Amino acid sequence: MPRKQADVEYGLKNKGFLVADSHHHYFIYYSLEGKKTSVKTKTSHGQREISDDLIAKMARQLKVSRSVFLNLVDCPLSRKEYENILVSLRLLASGDKQSGN
Repeated sequence: MPRKQADVEYGLKNKGFLVADSHHHYFIYYSLEGKKTSVKTKTSHGQREISDDLIAKMARQLKVSRSVFLNLVDCPLSRKEYENILVSLRLLASGDKQSGN
């Protein structure tokens, strides 16, 4: 089911993603300790709804399934739980420290 762009962006911002403004809104995840990570996604300016296809693409960019992505932006999945997923995928070192940079 499509989601309103504003709702998705609001959910991402509430879970530690900061916006780098350009033609697209790039959402970059910052760890609980405030460290920039390599995890990011984007939305386009002027878009009102995000289609199911784009939701699936955004989920892949954030390294999670579509259902986990929707739980992230709809709020059942906490920021800490999302960060634990990133740690388990070795995209973020435990202790909230970014690996690889």
